[in-house]
Amino acid sequence: MHSADNLLHRLKDLNEIGIALSRQRDLNSLLETILEAAKRITHADAGTLYLHEQQQRVLRFEILRNDSLKTAMGGTSGVPISFYPIQLYDGAGNPNHAMVVSHSALSGETVNIPDAYMAKGFDFSGTKKFDAKTGYRSQSFLTVPMRNHENDVIGVLQLINAQDRESGAIVPFSIDDQQLLESLASQAAIALTNRHLIEQLEALFESFIQLINTAIDDKSPYTGGHCARVPALTMMLAEAVNRTTHGPLREFVMTDKDRRELKIAGLLHDCGKITTPVHVVDKSTKLQTLFDRIQLVDTRFEVLKRDAELVMLREIATAGVDSQRVETARQNYAARATQLDLDREFLRHCNVGSEAMSAEAQQRVRQIATYHWRDCDGNKCNFLSEDEIENLTICAGTLTAAEREIINHHIDVTIKMLESLPWPRHLMNVSEYAGGHHERMDGKGYPRGLTREQMSVQARVMGIADIFEALTAKDRPYKKGKTLTESLTILGNFKLGGHIDPDLFDVFIREKVYLDYARQFLSPEQIDDVDLGKIPGVYV
Repeated sequence: MHSADNLLHRLKDLNEIGIALSRQRDLNSLLETILEAAKRITHADAGTLYLHEQQQRVLRFEILRNDSLKTAMGGTSGVPISFYPIQLYDGAGNPNHAMVVSHSALSGETVNIPDAYMAKGFDFSGTKKFDAKTGYRSQSFLTVPMRNHENDVIGVLQLINAQDRESGAIVPFSIDDQQLLESLASQAAIALTNRHLIEQLEALFESFIQLINTAIDDKSPYTGGHCARVPALTMMLAEAVNRTTHGPLREFVMTDKDRRELKIAGLLHDCGKITTPVHVVDKSTKLQTLFDRIQLVDTRFEVLKRDAELVMLREIATAGVDSQRVETARQNYAARATQLDLDREFLRHCNVGSEAMSAEAQQRVRQIATYHWRDCDGNKCNFLSEDEIENLTICAGTLTAAEREIINHHIDVTIKMLESLPWPRHLMNVSEYAGGHHERMDGKGYPRGLTREQMSVQARVMGIADIFEALTAKDRPYKKGKTLTESLTILGNFKLGGHIDPDLFDVFIREKVYLDYARQFLSPEQIDDVDLGKIPGVYV
Protein backbone atom coordinates (compact mmCIF):
# COMPACT_ATOMS: atom_id res chain seq x y z
CA MET A 1 0.00 0.00 0.00
CA HIS A 2 1.29 3.45 -0.91
CA SER A 3 2.53 5.40 2.14
CA ALA A 4 0.01 8.22 1.59
CA ASP A 5 -2.85 5.74 1.27
CA ASN A 6 -1.55 3.90 4.29
CA LEU A 7 -1.45 7.08 6.37
CA LEU A 8 -4.95 8.04 5.22
CA HIS A 9 -6.21 4.60 6.20
CA ARG A 10 -4.60 4.89 9.63
CA LEU A 11 -6.06 8.36 10.15
CA LYS A 12 -9.45 6.92 9.34
CA ASP A 13 -8.80 4.19 11.91
CA LEU A 14 -7.82 6.85 14.44
CA ASN A 15 -11.06 8.73 13.85
CA GLU A 16 -13.12 5.55 14.29
CA ILE A 17 -11.17 4.76 17.45
CA GLY A 18 -11.98 8.21 18.84
CA ILE A 19 -15.68 7.60 18.24
CA ALA A 20 -15.45 4.17 19.91
CA LEU A 21 -13.65 5.64 22.92
CA SER A 22 -16.36 8.26 23.42
CA ARG A 23 -19.04 5.56 23.51
CA GLN A 24 -17.30 3.15 25.89
CA ARG A 25 -18.69 3.30 29.45
CA ASP A 26 -16.97 0.41 31.22
CA LEU A 27 -13.55 1.48 32.48
CA ASN A 28 -11.80 -1.87 31.93
CA SER A 29 -13.18 -2.14 28.42
CA LEU A 30 -12.16 1.45 27.74
CA LEU A 31 -8.57 0.83 28.82
CA GLU A 32 -8.44 -2.32 26.73
CA THR A 33 -9.83 -0.50 23.71
CA ILE A 34 -7.14 2.17 24.07
CA LEU A 35 -4.26 -0.31 24.12
CA GLU A 36 -5.62 -2.51 21.34
CA ALA A 37 -6.21 0.57 19.19
CA ALA A 38 -2.67 1.80 19.85
CA LYS A 39 -1.22 -1.56 18.81
CA ARG A 40 -3.38 -1.67 15.70
CA ILE A 41 -2.60 1.77 14.27
CA THR A 42 1.15 1.31 14.87
CA HIS A 43 1.20 -2.40 14.01
CA ALA A 44 2.93 -3.15 17.34
CA ASP A 45 3.38 -6.68 18.64
CA ALA A 46 3.03 -5.80 22.32
CA GLY A 47 2.07 -3.00 24.62
CA THR A 48 1.29 -1.91 28.14
CA LEU A 49 -1.01 0.76 29.51
CA TYR A 50 -0.06 2.29 32.85
CA LEU A 51 -2.16 4.59 35.01
CA HIS A 52 -0.62 7.26 37.21
CA GLU A 53 -1.49 6.92 40.90
CA GLN A 54 -0.73 10.44 42.07
CA GLN A 55 -1.04 9.86 45.80
CA GLN A 56 1.22 6.80 45.76
CA ARG A 57 3.43 8.43 43.07
CA VAL A 58 3.63 5.24 41.03
CA LEU A 59 2.67 3.94 37.60
CA ARG A 60 0.31 0.97 37.97
CA PHE A 61 0.12 -1.75 35.30
CA GLU A 62 -3.45 -1.79 33.95
CA ILE A 63 -3.42 -3.65 30.62
CA LEU A 64 -0.68 -5.83 29.12
CA ARG A 65 -0.81 -7.54 25.74
CA ASN A 66 1.82 -9.51 23.79
CA ASP A 67 0.70 -11.19 20.60
CA SER A 68 3.83 -13.30 20.05
CA LEU A 69 3.75 -14.67 23.58
CA LYS A 70 -0.05 -14.89 23.49
CA THR A 71 -0.15 -12.97 26.75
CA ALA A 72 -3.19 -11.02 27.88
CA MET A 73 -3.27 -9.59 31.39
CA GLY A 74 -5.51 -7.03 33.04
CA GLY A 75 -8.69 -5.52 31.65
CA THR A 76 -11.39 -7.96 30.62
CA SER A 77 -8.91 -10.87 30.35
CA GLY A 78 -9.60 -11.90 33.93
CA VAL A 79 -5.86 -12.46 34.47
CA PRO A 80 -4.42 -10.13 37.11
CA ILE A 81 -1.10 -8.37 36.50
CA SER A 82 1.41 -9.52 39.09
CA PHE A 83 4.12 -6.93 38.37
CA TYR A 84 4.89 -4.37 41.03
CA PRO A 85 4.02 -0.73 40.25
CA ILE A 86 6.82 1.42 38.89
CA GLN A 87 8.06 3.94 41.43
CA LEU A 88 8.33 7.48 40.12
CA TYR A 89 10.53 8.62 43.01
CA ASP A 90 13.14 6.89 45.15
CA GLY A 91 13.21 6.79 48.94
CA ALA A 92 14.93 10.18 49.10
CA GLY A 93 12.28 11.78 46.89
CA ASN A 94 14.45 11.96 43.77
CA PRO A 95 12.65 11.48 40.42
CA ASN A 96 13.19 8.16 38.67
CA HIS A 97 14.34 8.99 35.15
CA ALA A 98 16.21 5.72 34.69
CA MET A 99 13.24 3.85 33.25
CA VAL A 100 11.56 4.89 30.02
CA VAL A 101 7.97 4.86 31.32
CA SER A 102 8.78 6.73 34.53
CA HIS A 103 10.79 9.31 32.58
CA SER A 104 7.89 9.80 30.15
CA ALA A 105 5.44 10.22 33.03
CA LEU A 106 7.67 12.67 34.89
CA SER A 107 8.79 14.74 31.91
CA GLY A 108 5.65 14.49 29.81
CA GLU A 109 7.82 13.62 26.81
CA THR A 110 7.43 10.95 24.15
CA VAL A 111 10.34 8.50 23.99
CA ASN A 112 10.96 6.61 20.72
CA ILE A 113 13.74 4.02 20.95
CA PRO A 114 14.66 2.02 17.80
CA ASP A 115 16.52 -0.74 19.70
CA ALA A 116 16.53 -1.16 23.47
CA TYR A 117 19.69 -3.27 23.36
CA MET A 118 21.57 -0.43 21.72
CA ALA A 119 19.99 2.45 23.67
CA LYS A 120 21.89 4.50 26.22
CA GLY A 121 20.61 6.57 29.11
CA PHE A 122 17.85 4.22 30.24
CA ASP A 123 17.83 1.11 32.37
CA PHE A 124 16.54 -1.87 30.36
CA SER A 125 17.86 -4.53 32.74
CA GLY A 126 14.34 -5.63 33.66
CA THR A 127 13.40 -5.91 30.00
CA LYS A 128 16.48 -8.00 29.26
CA LYS A 129 15.71 -10.36 32.17
CA PHE A 130 12.17 -10.76 30.82
CA ASP A 131 13.53 -11.55 27.36
CA ALA A 132 16.00 -14.06 28.74
CA LYS A 133 13.25 -15.80 30.67
CA THR A 134 10.67 -15.90 27.86
CA GLY A 135 12.83 -16.00 24.74
CA TYR A 136 11.23 -12.81 23.53
CA ARG A 137 13.23 -9.98 21.93
CA SER A 138 12.08 -6.52 23.04
CA GLN A 139 13.55 -4.23 20.45
CA SER A 140 11.71 -1.03 19.40
CA PHE A 141 9.91 1.02 22.07
CA LEU A 142 7.45 3.89 21.70
CA THR A 143 6.40 5.45 25.01
CA VAL A 144 3.80 8.25 25.08
CA PRO A 145 2.39 10.10 28.10
CA MET A 146 -1.38 10.52 28.34
CA ARG A 147 -2.31 14.08 29.35
CA ASN A 148 -5.73 15.24 30.51
CA HIS A 149 -7.39 18.63 29.87
CA GLU A 150 -5.37 20.16 32.71
CA ASN A 151 -2.12 18.95 31.12
CA ASP A 152 -1.53 16.44 33.93
CA VAL A 153 -0.09 13.05 33.00
CA ILE A 154 -2.71 10.48 33.97
CA GLY A 155 -1.06 7.48 32.35
CA VAL A 156 1.47 6.17 29.87
CA LEU A 157 1.15 4.07 26.72
CA GLN A 158 4.15 1.95 25.89
CA LEU A 159 4.30 -0.08 22.69
CA ILE A 160 6.95 -2.66 21.85
CA ASN A 161 8.20 -4.02 18.52
CA ALA A 162 6.69 -2.27 15.54
CA GLN A 163 6.22 -4.77 12.71
CA ASP A 164 6.71 -4.11 9.03
CA ARG A 165 3.28 -4.46 7.46
CA GLU A 166 4.59 -6.53 4.53
CA SER A 167 7.46 -8.63 5.88
CA GLY A 168 6.52 -8.74 9.57
CA ALA A 169 10.08 -7.88 10.56
CA ILE A 170 10.64 -5.85 13.74
CA VAL A 171 11.36 -2.23 12.80
CA PRO A 172 11.61 1.10 14.64
CA PHE A 173 8.43 3.07 15.21
CA SER A 174 8.18 5.77 12.53
CA ILE A 175 7.49 9.46 13.00
CA ASP A 176 3.99 8.81 11.63
CA ASP A 177 3.54 6.08 14.25
CA GLN A 178 4.64 8.51 16.95
CA GLN A 179 2.32 11.28 15.83
CA LEU A 180 -0.63 8.94 15.51
CA LEU A 181 0.01 7.46 18.95
CA GLU A 182 0.36 10.93 20.48
CA SER A 183 -2.98 11.84 18.95
CA LEU A 184 -4.56 8.64 20.23
CA ALA A 185 -3.04 9.19 23.69
CA SER A 186 -4.63 12.62 23.79
CA GLN A 187 -8.04 11.24 22.83
CA ALA A 188 -7.64 8.38 25.27
CA ALA A 189 -6.75 10.74 28.11
CA ILE A 190 -9.89 12.77 27.44
CA ALA A 191 -12.02 9.62 27.34
CA LEU A 192 -10.45 8.32 30.56
CA THR A 193 -10.85 11.66 32.32
CA ASN A 194 -14.48 11.88 31.25
CA ARG A 195 -15.10 8.35 32.49
CA HIS A 196 -13.48 9.16 35.84
CA LEU A 197 -15.45 12.38 36.14
CA ILE A 198 -18.71 10.55 35.42
CA GLU A 199 -17.86 7.88 38.00
CA GLN A 200 -16.94 10.54 40.55
CA LEU A 201 -20.19 12.41 39.92
CA GLU A 202 -22.18 9.18 40.22
CA ALA A 203 -20.38 8.33 43.46
CA LEU A 204 -21.00 11.85 44.77
CA PHE A 205 -24.68 11.59 43.83
CA GLU A 206 -25.09 8.25 45.62
CA SER A 207 -23.22 9.59 48.65
CA PHE A 208 -25.56 12.58 48.74
CA ILE A 209 -28.56 10.23 48.63
CA GLN A 210 -27.07 8.21 51.47
CA LEU A 211 -26.58 11.45 53.38
CA ILE A 212 -30.29 12.27 53.00
CA ASN A 213 -31.28 8.75 54.06
CA THR A 214 -29.00 8.88 57.08
CA ALA A 215 -30.63 12.15 58.12
CA ILE A 216 -34.11 10.60 57.70
CA ASP A 217 -33.28 7.41 59.58
CA ASP A 218 -31.50 9.31 62.33
CA LYS A 219 -34.61 11.43 62.94
CA SER A 220 -36.20 8.46 64.64
CA PRO A 221 -34.88 5.35 66.39
CA TYR A 222 -38.01 3.58 65.13
CA THR A 223 -37.34 3.83 61.40
CA GLY A 224 -33.55 3.55 61.35
CA GLY A 225 -32.44 1.37 58.44
CA HIS A 226 -35.76 1.50 56.55
CA CYS A 227 -34.23 3.62 53.78
CA ALA A 228 -31.52 0.99 53.31
CA ARG A 229 -33.59 -2.18 53.68
CA VAL A 230 -36.34 -1.25 51.20
CA PRO A 231 -33.95 -0.70 48.23
CA ALA A 232 -32.11 -3.91 49.13
CA LEU A 233 -35.34 -5.93 49.04
CA THR A 234 -36.47 -4.07 45.92
CA MET A 235 -33.36 -5.18 44.04
CA MET A 236 -33.70 -8.76 45.32
CA LEU A 237 -37.23 -9.04 43.98
CA ALA A 238 -36.39 -7.24 40.72
CA GLU A 239 -33.49 -9.62 40.07
CA ALA A 240 -35.79 -12.57 40.78
CA VAL A 241 -38.26 -11.23 38.20
CA ASN A 242 -35.38 -10.70 35.78
CA ARG A 243 -34.50 -14.40 36.16
CA THR A 244 -38.07 -15.50 35.47
CA THR A 245 -38.40 -17.43 32.21
CA HIS A 246 -42.10 -18.29 32.36
CA GLY A 247 -45.35 -16.73 33.45
CA PRO A 248 -46.73 -13.22 32.87
CA LEU A 249 -43.45 -11.53 33.83
CA ARG A 250 -41.14 -13.56 31.60
CA GLU A 251 -40.61 -10.58 29.24
CA PHE A 252 -39.25 -8.37 32.03
CA VAL A 253 -35.53 -7.73 31.50
CA MET A 254 -33.18 -5.31 33.24
CA THR A 255 -29.96 -3.83 31.85
CA ASP A 256 -27.24 -2.40 34.09
CA LYS A 257 -28.73 1.05 33.44
CA ASP A 258 -32.14 -0.22 34.52
CA ARG A 259 -30.65 -1.65 37.69
CA ARG A 260 -28.96 1.61 38.59
CA GLU A 261 -32.16 3.55 37.92
CA LEU A 262 -34.20 1.24 40.18
CA LYS A 263 -31.54 1.30 42.88
CA ILE A 264 -31.54 5.12 42.91
CA ALA A 265 -35.36 5.10 43.08
CA GLY A 266 -35.24 2.67 46.00
CA LEU A 267 -32.76 4.81 47.88
CA LEU A 268 -34.92 7.90 47.34
CA HIS A 269 -38.35 6.34 47.88
CA ASP A 270 -38.86 8.09 51.23
CA CYS A 271 -36.81 11.26 50.70
CA GLY A 272 -39.94 13.33 51.43
CA LYS A 273 -39.77 12.19 55.05
CA ILE A 274 -37.03 14.73 55.58
CA THR A 275 -39.89 17.26 55.97
CA THR A 276 -42.02 15.08 58.30
CA PRO A 277 -42.13 16.52 61.86
CA VAL A 278 -40.03 14.53 64.31
CA HIS A 279 -42.77 14.39 66.96
CA VAL A 280 -45.00 12.51 64.50
CA VAL A 281 -42.29 10.15 63.27
CA ASP A 282 -41.21 9.50 66.87
CA LYS A 283 -44.71 8.99 68.29
CA SER A 284 -44.11 5.70 70.07
CA THR A 285 -47.31 5.80 72.18
CA LYS A 286 -50.77 7.20 71.51
CA LEU A 287 -50.49 10.01 74.07
CA GLN A 288 -46.93 11.01 73.24
CA THR A 289 -46.23 14.58 72.18
CA LEU A 290 -43.13 16.18 73.66
CA PHE A 291 -43.57 13.64 76.44
CA ASP A 292 -45.92 10.73 77.12
CA ARG A 293 -49.12 12.24 78.53
CA ILE A 294 -50.10 8.94 80.15
CA GLN A 295 -48.24 10.31 83.17
CA LEU A 296 -50.86 13.06 83.47
CA VAL A 297 -53.62 10.45 83.28
CA ASP A 298 -51.85 8.48 86.05
CA THR A 299 -51.92 11.60 88.21
CA ARG A 300 -55.66 12.02 87.68
CA PHE A 301 -56.25 8.44 88.79
CA GLU A 302 -54.32 9.18 91.96
CA VAL A 303 -56.53 12.26 92.49
CA LEU A 304 -59.67 10.13 92.08
CA LYS A 305 -58.33 7.55 94.54
CA ARG A 306 -57.53 10.34 96.99
CA ASP A 307 -61.04 11.72 96.61
CA ALA A 308 -62.51 8.24 97.17
CA GLU A 309 -60.34 7.86 100.26
CA LEU A 310 -61.56 11.22 101.60
CA VAL A 311 -65.18 10.14 101.06
CA MET A 312 -64.44 6.96 103.02
CA LEU A 313 -62.78 8.83 105.87
CA ARG A 314 -65.67 11.32 106.12
CA GLU A 315 -68.16 8.46 106.19
CA ILE A 316 -66.22 6.71 108.92
CA ALA A 317 -65.97 9.92 110.92
CA THR A 318 -69.74 10.45 110.81
CA ALA A 319 -70.58 6.79 111.38
CA GLY A 320 -69.44 6.90 114.96
CA VAL A 321 -69.93 3.48 116.55
CA ASP A 322 -72.00 2.19 113.62
CA SER A 323 -69.66 -0.59 112.56
CA GLN A 324 -71.85 -1.54 109.60
CA ARG A 325 -71.53 1.93 108.08
CA VAL A 326 -67.76 1.87 108.68
CA GLU A 327 -67.39 -1.51 106.97
CA THR A 328 -69.56 -0.43 104.04
CA ALA A 329 -67.46 2.72 103.61
CA ARG A 330 -64.27 0.68 103.55
CA GLN A 331 -65.68 -1.83 101.06
CA ASN A 332 -66.90 0.95 98.78
CA TYR A 333 -63.45 2.54 98.83
CA ALA A 334 -61.71 -0.77 98.15
CA ALA A 335 -64.03 -1.46 95.22
CA ARG A 336 -63.54 2.05 93.85
CA ALA A 337 -59.74 1.89 94.23
CA THR A 338 -59.61 -1.51 92.57
CA GLN A 339 -61.73 -0.27 89.65
CA LEU A 340 -59.53 2.81 89.23
CA ASP A 341 -56.37 0.65 89.24
CA LEU A 342 -57.90 -1.62 86.58
CA ASP A 343 -58.93 1.39 84.50
CA ARG A 344 -55.45 2.87 84.79
CA GLU A 345 -53.79 -0.35 83.62
CA PHE A 346 -56.31 -0.59 80.80
CA LEU A 347 -55.49 2.93 79.55
CA ARG A 348 -51.79 2.20 79.87
CA HIS A 349 -52.30 -0.85 77.67
CA CYS A 350 -54.35 1.16 75.18
CA ASN A 351 -51.64 3.83 75.07
CA VAL A 352 -49.00 1.39 73.83
CA GLY A 353 -50.87 0.92 70.58
CA SER A 354 -51.49 -2.24 68.65
CA GLU A 355 -52.52 -3.34 65.19
CA ALA A 356 -56.21 -3.79 66.07
CA MET A 357 -58.20 -2.14 68.89
CA SER A 358 -61.66 -3.59 69.37
CA ALA A 359 -64.84 -1.51 69.42
CA GLU A 360 -65.46 -2.71 72.99
CA ALA A 361 -62.08 -1.39 74.11
CA GLN A 362 -62.77 1.94 72.42
CA GLN A 363 -66.12 2.17 74.18
CA ARG A 364 -64.50 1.46 77.54
CA VAL A 365 -62.10 4.37 76.96
CA ARG A 366 -65.08 6.66 76.35
CA GLN A 367 -66.75 5.36 79.49
CA ILE A 368 -63.67 6.12 81.61
CA ALA A 369 -63.60 9.56 80.02
CA THR A 370 -66.94 10.35 81.72
CA TYR A 371 -65.28 10.25 85.16
CA HIS A 372 -64.83 13.68 86.72
CA TRP A 373 -62.01 15.15 88.73
CA ARG A 374 -61.07 18.56 90.04
CA ASP A 375 -57.98 20.32 88.75
CA CYS A 376 -55.52 22.36 90.82
CA ASP A 377 -57.93 25.32 90.75
CA GLY A 378 -60.78 23.20 92.04
CA ASN A 379 -62.61 23.19 88.71
CA LYS A 380 -64.63 20.09 87.84
CA CYS A 381 -63.25 18.59 84.61
CA ASN A 382 -63.84 15.61 82.38
CA PHE A 383 -61.35 12.88 83.17
CA LEU A 384 -60.08 12.75 79.55
CA SER A 385 -60.00 15.58 77.04
CA GLU A 386 -61.39 15.13 73.54
CA ASP A 387 -57.84 14.98 72.18
CA GLU A 388 -56.91 12.27 74.68
CA ILE A 389 -60.04 10.28 73.80
CA GLU A 390 -59.20 10.55 70.10
CA ASN A 391 -55.66 9.31 70.67
CA LEU A 392 -56.49 6.50 73.08
CA THR A 393 -59.16 5.10 70.72
CA ILE A 394 -56.83 4.92 67.71
CA CYS A 395 -57.77 1.66 66.03
CA ALA A 396 -54.28 0.63 64.87
CA GLY A 397 -50.84 1.97 65.67
CA THR A 398 -50.22 5.23 67.49
CA LEU A 399 -51.21 7.89 64.97
CA THR A 400 -54.48 9.80 64.70
CA ALA A 401 -56.07 10.34 61.31
CA ALA A 402 -54.54 13.83 61.16
CA GLU A 403 -51.10 12.53 62.08
CA ARG A 404 -51.48 9.72 59.57
CA GLU A 405 -52.15 12.36 56.92
CA ILE A 406 -48.94 14.12 57.95
CA ILE A 407 -47.00 10.87 57.58
CA ASN A 408 -48.68 10.03 54.29
CA HIS A 409 -47.86 13.49 52.97
CA HIS A 410 -44.24 12.37 52.68
CA ILE A 411 -45.02 10.60 49.42
CA ASP A 412 -46.43 13.82 47.92
CA VAL A 413 -43.27 15.62 49.00
CA THR A 414 -41.13 12.78 47.62
CA ILE A 415 -42.79 13.02 44.20
CA LYS A 416 -42.59 16.81 44.21
CA MET A 417 -38.90 16.75 45.13
CA LEU A 418 -37.98 14.08 42.58
CA GLU A 419 -40.00 15.57 39.74
CA SER A 420 -38.29 18.92 40.28
CA LEU A 421 -34.83 17.45 39.56
CA PRO A 422 -33.29 17.60 36.05
CA TRP A 423 -32.83 13.85 35.67
CA PRO A 424 -30.61 12.58 32.83
CA ARG A 425 -32.31 10.32 30.32
CA HIS A 426 -31.12 7.07 31.93
CA LEU A 427 -32.73 8.10 35.26
CA MET A 428 -35.96 9.58 33.93
CA ASN A 429 -38.15 6.97 35.66
CA VAL A 430 -36.82 7.47 39.20
CA SER A 431 -39.73 9.63 40.35
CA GLU A 432 -42.33 7.20 38.91
CA TYR A 433 -40.72 4.16 40.55
CA ALA A 434 -40.22 5.87 43.91
CA GLY A 435 -43.57 7.66 43.92
CA GLY A 436 -45.68 4.54 43.43
CA HIS A 437 -44.82 2.44 46.47
CA HIS A 438 -48.04 3.38 48.33
CA GLU A 439 -50.37 2.78 45.38
CA ARG A 440 -52.60 -0.30 45.20
CA MET A 441 -53.38 -2.54 42.27
CA ASP A 442 -57.11 -1.82 42.66
CA GLY A 443 -56.62 1.95 42.54
CA LYS A 444 -57.37 2.50 46.25
CA GLY A 445 -53.85 3.57 47.19
CA TYR A 446 -52.33 7.02 47.41
CA PRO A 447 -51.39 9.67 46.47
CA ARG A 448 -52.68 9.33 42.90
CA GLY A 449 -54.96 6.31 43.10
CA LEU A 450 -53.15 4.52 40.28
CA THR A 451 -54.22 1.06 39.14
CA ARG A 452 -51.95 -1.82 38.27
CA GLU A 453 -52.15 -1.04 34.56
CA GLN A 454 -50.99 2.51 35.17
CA MET A 455 -47.86 1.45 37.04
CA SER A 456 -44.51 0.07 35.92
CA VAL A 457 -43.31 -3.33 37.13
CA GLN A 458 -40.56 -1.53 39.04
CA ALA A 459 -43.02 0.64 40.99
CA ARG A 460 -45.08 -2.45 41.85
CA VAL A 461 -41.91 -4.23 43.00
CA MET A 462 -41.11 -1.36 45.32
CA GLY A 463 -44.62 -1.49 46.77
CA ILE A 464 -44.17 -5.11 47.88
CA ALA A 465 -40.69 -4.35 49.25
CA ASP A 466 -41.98 -1.43 51.31
CA ILE A 467 -44.82 -3.49 52.83
CA PHE A 468 -42.74 -6.57 53.62
CA GLU A 469 -39.99 -4.46 55.21
CA ALA A 470 -42.58 -2.73 57.40
CA LEU A 471 -44.14 -6.04 58.48
CA THR A 472 -40.84 -7.60 59.46
CA ALA A 473 -39.15 -4.49 60.87
CA LYS A 474 -37.97 -4.93 64.44
CA ASP A 475 -37.76 -1.23 65.25
CA ARG A 476 -41.39 -0.06 65.09
CA PRO A 477 -42.63 1.63 68.31
CA TYR A 478 -46.00 -0.15 68.52
CA LYS A 479 -45.14 -3.72 67.50
CA LYS A 480 -42.36 -6.25 67.32
CA GLY A 481 -41.11 -7.60 64.01
CA LYS A 482 -43.39 -10.30 62.63
CA THR A 483 -42.26 -13.77 61.73
CA LEU A 484 -42.03 -14.90 58.11
CA THR A 485 -45.27 -16.86 58.41
CA GLU A 486 -47.15 -13.89 59.89
CA SER A 487 -45.75 -11.49 57.29
CA LEU A 488 -46.42 -13.77 54.31
CA THR A 489 -49.95 -14.42 55.55
CA ILE A 490 -50.68 -10.69 55.55
CA LEU A 491 -48.95 -10.26 52.18
CA GLY A 492 -50.98 -13.13 50.74
CA ASN A 493 -54.21 -11.51 51.91
CA PHE A 494 -53.01 -8.28 50.30
CA LYS A 495 -52.63 -10.19 47.03
CA LEU A 496 -56.18 -11.54 47.26
CA GLY A 497 -57.50 -8.12 48.28
CA GLY A 498 -56.08 -6.28 45.27
CA HIS A 499 -53.46 -4.45 47.30
CA ILE A 500 -50.28 -5.82 45.70
CA ASP A 501 -49.36 -7.26 42.30
CA PRO A 502 -50.34 -10.97 42.28
CA ASP A 503 -47.72 -11.96 39.71
CA LEU A 504 -44.93 -10.31 41.69
CA PHE A 505 -46.16 -11.99 44.85
CA ASP A 506 -45.92 -15.35 43.06
CA VAL A 507 -42.29 -14.61 42.11
CA PHE A 508 -41.60 -13.43 45.65
CA ILE A 509 -42.76 -16.83 46.92
CA ARG A 510 -41.49 -19.07 44.12
CA GLU A 511 -37.96 -17.62 44.10
CA LYS A 512 -37.89 -17.50 47.93
CA VAL A 513 -36.98 -13.82 47.91
CA TYR A 514 -38.51 -13.54 51.38
CA LEU A 515 -36.02 -16.11 52.69
CA ASP A 516 -32.99 -14.42 51.11
CA TYR A 517 -34.07 -11.14 52.68
CA ALA A 518 -34.74 -12.77 56.05
CA ARG A 519 -31.28 -14.29 56.25
CA GLN A 520 -29.74 -10.87 55.79
CA PHE A 521 -32.01 -8.63 57.83
CA LEU A 522 -34.25 -10.55 60.27
CA SER A 523 -33.59 -11.92 63.73
CA PRO A 524 -33.29 -15.73 64.03
CA GLU A 525 -36.55 -15.92 66.01
CA GLN A 526 -38.42 -14.31 63.10
CA ILE A 527 -37.28 -16.94 60.61
CA ASP A 528 -39.76 -19.72 61.28
CA ASP A 529 -40.61 -22.72 59.09
CA VAL A 530 -43.12 -21.45 56.56
CA ASP A 531 -45.86 -23.82 55.43
CA LEU A 532 -46.63 -22.33 52.02
CA GLY A 533 -49.78 -24.45 51.80
CA LYS A 534 -51.29 -22.32 54.55
CA ILE A 535 -50.31 -18.93 53.09
CA PRO A 536 -53.27 -17.17 51.39
CA GLY A 537 -52.83 -16.73 47.66
CA VAL A 538 -50.08 -19.35 47.34
CA TYR A 539 -50.83 -22.21 45.02
CA VAL A 540 -48.46 -25.11 45.59
